[in-house]
Parts: sequence; C-alpha cells; structure tokens
Amino acid sequence: MKRITLSFIFLINFLCSNANAEPFDHQHSQFTQILQQHVRWINSHETAVDYESLSQHKEPLQRYLDQLKRVTYAEFNRFSKHQQLAFLINAYNAYTLSWVANEHGHIKSIKDLGTLFKSPWKQKIFTLFGKTVSLDYIEHELIRQPGRFDDPRIHMAVNCASKGCPALRDEAFTADKLNAQLDDGVSRFLSDKSRNRIEKNTIFVSKIFDWYESDFVKNTGSLLNWLRKNQSSLASNTDQKNTIDGQDPDIKFLDYDWGLNRLEH
Repeated sequence: MKRITLSFIFLINFLCSNANAEPFDHQHSQFTQILQQHVRWINSHETAVDYESLSQHKEPLQRYLDQLKRVTYAEFNRFSKHQQLAFLINAYNAYTLSWVANEHGHIKSIKDLGTLFKSPWKQKIFTLFGKTVSLDYIEHELIRQPGRFDDPRIHMAVNCASKGCPALRDEAFTADKLNAQLDDGVSRFLSDKSRNRIEKNTIFVSKIFDWYESDFVKNTGSLLNWLRKNQSSLASNTDQKNTIDGQDPDIKFLDYDWGLNRLEH
C-alpha cells in the first residue's frame, strides 16, 4: 500500500510540474525582437550587426538563451522536423551573437576568439540539452547529422559573424516559414555578385561551396547541378545562363572575408 501511495504521489507531482511548465515558443518571438533591434540590412544581400548596442542590452538575449537551455533532448525529439531545424539554426545564431557581442570591443574577426590550439567553433562553452557543447557540435553533429535534415540551404542560414557569410536575417527562423526563409537566403546569397558571380566561362562562388561541397552534391550529384538548379539567382543574363548550362564550365572559389559583420557607427 505504501509503495502504491508513493507512486501515486510521484505521478501527481510529475503531472503538476509539467502542467506548470511554460510551453516552448516556436515563433521564437524574443529572438525576432532582438534581431530587429540590432541587425540592419545594408542592401538586399548583406546585413550588419550593432554589436555595441547588443552588448549594452544583454538581458533580452540572455533570456532567450535561457529559454533554449530549458529544452531537454526528449522534448526536442517531440518537435516536428521543421521545428527542430528552426530551433537549431536559431540556437547557433543566438550563441554566436552573444559571444561576439561580449567580445566585440577587442576583436576584428570571430577567428580572434580561438586559441593557438583550438578554433572558436570547437570551444565547448555553450549549454544545449543539458550539456556543454561547441558551435561545431550544433552545426556538424546536429544540423548536418546525416539523415536528420540533409538540407544544404542551412549554409545560407547559420551565421558565422563574418562579412563573407550569408546574411544574418533580421527575424528568427520558424517552422511555419522555414522553407520560404531558407529559399530566400539562397536567393539573396547567390545573387550577391561580390560573393557569387559568372564571368565568361567561369563560375566564381563562395568558399562555402568548397568547404561543404558534399552537402550540395548529396541530392543533385554535383555542385554544378545544384548551381544550375538555382541559376535564376546566380545568372543575371542570357550569356551567364548559357555558361552555367554549358559543357563543364570552370568553377572557382573566391577568398572568404572573415572580417566581423559589424555595423559601423
């Protein structure tokens, strides 16, 4: 009888604690407010972050990070696939923003946050699903985990706080808008002639396509096929379309600008 009573009490406590738990906001409203306050579009392709302002108003971002930290892995696995991907992209971007904002005064690049023996992306200083993780863990072990999402568009969504990186959106990723947001990120990035362009018989593209070529090859067979699939953003006239559709055009990778995507005052 005593064992049954204890089990009943445990069940009641469990149900009450879960009933009082605040449901996770899949609209990521807090993060959108932060991004709208501190991220500025420079043109249709690039954004810059007001790290100085963000560093002076840390509390909202910290509250959002605390919200992310409260999500358990069991709860995360109950999210829909689009909810999961939006959650992970936002987590990566929010942790990057927080870290750079805290250090922005004495760095020119996120690479300055690394050490002689460890890149910044390998430093385990963030909390997710109850353990201490690195940015690399979020990107490569979760977002790029084979068979989980297999979506190369994520490379136009996760932001490394650098000028060479695709733009950090001024809104959070959400499940209900995810496909449109990812497609928009691809379109904005590929149409940025400073980072992707076609000249004569050569396609010049961002170094991102070199580093993560395997992701773009996975569903299309080759990087060229993926670029052809998205040629409406990359090619701006008939000659360029003929180049990308032609026989074996050259593909060359441009240098990457690691300068901080800082809003200059």
